Amino acid sequence: MKKIKVRLGERSYDVLIGRGLIGDCGRIIKRLRIGTDAVVITNPRVAALYKKSIEKALKRDGFTVRFELVPDSEKAKSLSTARSILNRLSRYDVNKRIFIIALGGGVVGDLAGFVASVYRRGTPYVQIPTTLLAQVDSSIGGKVAVDLSVAKNMVGSFYQPRVVISDVSAIKTLSLRQIRNGLAEIIKYGVIKDSALFKYVESNYAKILKLDMGSIEYVVFKSVGIKAGIIARDELDRRRVRAILNYGHTMGHAIEAASGYSGRYDHGEAVALGMRVAGRVARGLGLIKRSDAVKIETLIGKVGLPVAIKGIAAPKIYAAHLHDKKFTRGRNRFILAVNIGNVRIIDGVADSAVRNALRSCIDN
Repeated sequence: MKKIKVRLGERSYDVLIGRGLIGDCGRIIKRLRIGTDAVVITNPRVAALYKKSIEKALKRDGFTVRFELVPDSEKAKSLSTARSILNRLSRYDVNKRIFIIALGGGVVGDLAGFVASVYRRGTPYVQIPTTLLAQVDSSIGGKVAVDLSVAKNMVGSFYQPRVVISDVSAIKTLSLRQIRNGLAEIIKYGVIKDSALFKYVESNYAKILKLDMGSIEYVVFKSVGIKAGIIARDELDRRRVRAILNYGHTMGHAIEAASGYSGRYDHGEAVALGMRVAGRVARGLGLIKRSDAVKIETLIGKVGLPVAIKGIAAPKIYAAHLHDKKFTRGRNRFILAVNIGNVRIIDGVADSAVRNALRSCIDN
């Protein structure tokens, strides 16, 4: 097992990375002394895989266990779903010391973290991410939220977990599409901060797609290390440091919103398309050499992620991107690569540059 500490003073916590950790989660959580009654928020597909093993592990260490199942889609990240869970929690919470476990991918993690952040003005929670994307990105950093119809993550807060337990063995249960989704975020980390990681993925993406555990552990560990370092410097996203994690997400979130969270594009696929749009913006502004821009686009295509936006009109995506939370005082904000391993935060990109880049990524 490898361990990375997210250093946030009294809110610091460990990210544990290894194989077989779900079966050891009771012992890990018991050391935290955060409660006695576990409420596990998950979806039916993940519950079918892990309900028995996590229940056994928790009861072995003296916890009571209750499961709350939510739909397996982005639409579960809603105020109505959160309200339903909160109402059930309040009825159940009699003579209990509740803590929450988010068991699943990014949707479950965001929703469960949001519920934990508001129930009793803050209830301890644990992240047990079961997708590659959640293990490298969404389970870390404390951004928890639900969606509104106009945009993703519009209602939320910063609320850190007490521990993140990343059992990379869970990756073996994922579809190829889900592995590719995770690779989108890993490519992001290479572009924003670590050219060596980018090169590693260039050379080893086939092994990752074939579920080589050594390769997967390596990219999870490297990605988590990058994000932990960024979060430690800018936990609340106020110092223009954490903003670089939004690379590919400005248009990525807009693509998801414009599709009505229909599942046409998963989050990682939308981020891949968002990175492509960002690359076209950067090229149009003369910020990145063509060779580096081509390398990024080529790797996105090689791992099997989409390289063109299909079935969603450019004006609809453009309208959705105007709701991006990073935009301030009427000025947009884009995270744009200047080379592989280095990005810049650019405010006030001309509308024409954004529209031209977006149109160039539409498959007509």
